[in-house]
This record gives sequence, structure tokens and C-alpha cells, in this order.
Amino acid sequence: MKRLAPICVVQSGRDPAKAVKLVALKEESSWQRGEYIGKQGWATMPGEQEPDGKVAQACATLLIPTS
Repeated sequence: MKRLAPICVVQSGRDPAKAVKLVALKEESSWQRGEYIGKQGWATMPGEQEPDGKVAQACATLLIPTS
């Protein structure tokens, strides 16, 4: 899943509302961030119909790194 997470990050970058959505993502609890990313469609891989939860969680750690 870690190999696919960068694709999720790229897809988030193509979202015209990315800035607003990242603010909302930061407000989510860490365990709900993956679900939020899935709902945005960023974790839906090319050729797939549904988001991948593990990709979404890995994507969240790339978009909002923890210290």
C-alpha cells in the first residue's frame, strides 16, 4: 500500500478544492483521516471503482506527517 500512497497524493493535488479539504483533513482525528481521504476519491486508484482504505491511511500520513 505504501507504493500506492504517492498516487493518492498526486490525485489530491489535482483536486481544485485541495487547500480547503486539507484544512478539514487536519481537523479529523488521526484514525478518521483515511476515511475522509477515501470519501474525497483520492485513494481510488486508476481503474478501480472504490477507494482502498489502506492506501487512504498511508496517504494521510504523507499529506499530514506526524512529528
